[in-house]
Amino acid sequence: MPDQATPDSATPDPKWKQYLFVACAVAAAGPWSRPDVALLAGIVLALINLSAFQAHSKKLSKVLIQVCVVALGFRLDLATLAHSASRGLVLAVSTIAGALIVGLLLGKLLRSGKEVSVLISSGTAICGGSAIAAVGASIGASSSTMAVATGAIFCLNAIGLWVLPWIGHALHMTDLQFGEWAGVALHDIATVTGAAKDYHASLPKTLVALDTANIVKLTRVLWIFPIALAAGRLMGSHSSSPQGSGAQGARKAPFPWFILLFIVASAIRTWIPAAHKLDQTIAVDAAVGFQLALFLIGAGLHRSALAQVGWRALAQATILWIIMASGSCIAILARG
Repeated sequence: MPDQATPDSATPDPKWKQYLFVACAVAAAGPWSRPDVALLAGIVLALINLSAFQAHSKKLSKVLIQVCVVALGFRLDLATLAHSASRGLVLAVSTIAGALIVGLLLGKLLRSGKEVSVLISSGTAICGGSAIAAVGASIGASSSTMAVATGAIFCLNAIGLWVLPWIGHALHMTDLQFGEWAGVALHDIATVTGAAKDYHASLPKTLVALDTANIVKLTRVLWIFPIALAAGRLMGSHSSSPQGSGAQGARKAPFPWFILLFIVASAIRTWIPAAHKLDQTIAVDAAVGFQLALFLIGAGLHRSALAQVGWRALAQATILWIIMASGSCIAILARG
């Protein structure tokens, strides 16, 4: 989920703006809305300066995503979870390693800057804004650098939410294939879920794409910790980051504890088979939560962060994303 580095204004929002924002949030989360519409609505409010509660929205979107991910764990028993994770393990390792290598080479070629290059490569390889935040903290990246990387990833994330389902249908991808592709090719968990939730290759409609996409993405999120740690060590930021210079400071990368809770939820489903009666309720409630999270993510966009994104960073992020999405798509279709 994109974490904007630009500080929120301390000035309280006018009441009318708060009411308008809440009304839009309710509408975006409603059954008549869709994930892409919810994200677009949030972006529009942000760009025309009608967002409210930005500091709270940022925290709420993160919590919502994690709670919804854990809730989806109650829909999958451990056998299904293990099968899907093992099926996508080779793809995860190869695409993460490939994205990091190609991304860093592109950064050198385009001279986008060492910090920006590392952040964009990590965000594309793992999980967008969450990876950027963790790796940025580990290497002591400045707030402006974090904003540049996050802005570039944010733009592509929004485009992918609309474009990937269309490509999936054009290529006649099965629900399983699209779920795997979305988990690899889209940056953030909320966007992955948004794209996969309504994808259906045929009737009757199932949630195979959604479940597969979430498992694939979660296996990638686990790589945040080792990659952030390695980046901090390799760039030597633990001993050299200046204090008080706007840097985040070289801190220990946060561990994604919600993934462990997702596994616990799956274990409960395994031990209590009757829990399957709640499948539809969980799916509907999680969908509402993810749509609201996407709206809040869009509404948290800072125009100043986008303004800082230069052509080099955007070119690196775009080329890397196209290479990664195309390569993973070919691999998944070839495997069948």
